[in-house]
Amino acid sequence: MTDLPIYISIIFALTTLATLLLFVWIIRNSNSEKNRKKVTPVLIFMGIWLAIQAVLTLNNLYNSDPNSFPPKIVLFGIFPAILTIILLFSTSRGSQFIDSLPLKNLTYLNVVRIPVEIVLYWLFVNKAIPELMTFEGRNFDVLSGITAPFIAYFGFSKQKLSPNIILIWNFICLGLLANIVINALLSAPTPIQQFAFDQPNIAILNFPFSWLPTFIVPIVLFGHLVSIRQLMKMN
Repeated sequence: MTDLPIYISIIFALTTLATLLLFVWIIRNSNSEKNRKKVTPVLIFMGIWLAIQAVLTLNNLYNSDPNSFPPKIVLFGIFPAILTIILLFSTSRGSQFIDSLPLKNLTYLNVVRIPVEIVLYWLFVNKAIPELMTFEGRNFDVLSGITAPFIAYFGFSKQKLSPNIILIWNFICLGLLANIVINALLSAPTPIQQFAFDQPNIAILNFPFSWLPTFIVPIVLFGHLVSIRQLMKMN
């Protein structure tokens, strides 16, 4: 997307890097020494995944056949990420890993949603996504990022919030995430497009913005699912 101002791509790339580093920070603070030692393998795995997505996008795989079904970004980007999450939750080793992750750190992870929403607004201004994907449209996901530090601080550092309040917050934020994901997929120029035909969501099919549905969103989704699992166990 050569017509975009370069700062948009740079800030989004930095946001992706911040997401990666925050996830590494979460693992480093695991209550399991065994899992803390998994930082390097996880970092390598995620680095390879980001590189694969970069190569696929830069080679225009996701743009090459807009009529393919399922959309190629779903088949080669989103589906493998979701499958990884399912495997982690359905295996004993995966369950041990996710149950050792600290809730406070998982909550702070959501601050990445603030720069993501700013980038989405810039993309809308530059006609790379529709307005409905921004906070001026149907996307209120920025509220998750804004409230996350307060939930983490008062919920875990100060212990002023009950687990049920934090659980409800996670469910609300998960709903906000699902809302923007659905609208983004149904706005992209694919056979399942339902919205924004005048200004479709072309950004996620291009580098580096393909990292949003294939990396950042799955990481945030994983964080909520882990948090919900742990909080429900407290009841």
